[in-house]
Amino acid sequence: MKPSKSLSILLSVVLAVFFLSAAIAFPILCRPFYYQQIDSLQLTERTGWSEQTIREAYDEVMDYLVFDAPFGTGDLAWSEDGQAHFADCKTLFQQDFVLLGGSAAALVLLALLGRRRRLQFYRFHGRGPAFWAAAAMGVVYLIAAIWAFCDFNSLFTVFHQVFFPGKTNWVFDARLDEIILILPETFWVRTGALVLLLSFGGLCLAALADELLYRKKKQAL
Repeated sequence: MKPSKSLSILLSVVLAVFFLSAAIAFPILCRPFYYQQIDSLQLTERTGWSEQTIREAYDEVMDYLVFDAPFGTGDLAWSEDGQAHFADCKTLFQQDFVLLGGSAAALVLLALLGRRRRLQFYRFHGRGPAFWAAAAMGVVYLIAAIWAFCDFNSLFTVFHQVFFPGKTNWVFDARLDEIILILPETFWVRTGALVLLLSFGGLCLAALADELLYRKKKQAL
């Protein structure tokens, strides 16, 4: 059967979506990642709140964002605008989980079709879909990294304007929404770096595994 270019492009897109959505889901679901930041960011010293107070506030917000729980920020003050922003975030989180599940199902389906119908994925310039997904994502990440290094605030603003169009409630007033004091800019930089590392690293490993399997099959022939 002739290798399919369209299926190869589709697989590249699905791989990129899967690894990116999985990387985004990791810090959302892995709360110890945030807990470790409490000491390194000196949040107790900066805010005057105990570690337990900070954890409870973070956990209550995440319970709302991930599960069907009422909104709250522990002992910290919050406003209606702040709650509205977190409601928007909850929608984005749910969309990410849907993309993760959908892309995972698509990968399984493509794998099954590949085995049963012996589908072949075209290798552009001798490279598989995972390589090109990693290459495309690498270019995007490089641009984002340079932008963040030069002007993180600008990138942060554009990000919110894209994902929260027409909204301004993502600009928090710490006097009204104290939760922002335990989610400083450095935390978001580290979270972004983690997402970049996990998604790009996962794609690179997938590309490496694909290349090794391809060479093994080629040698067997």
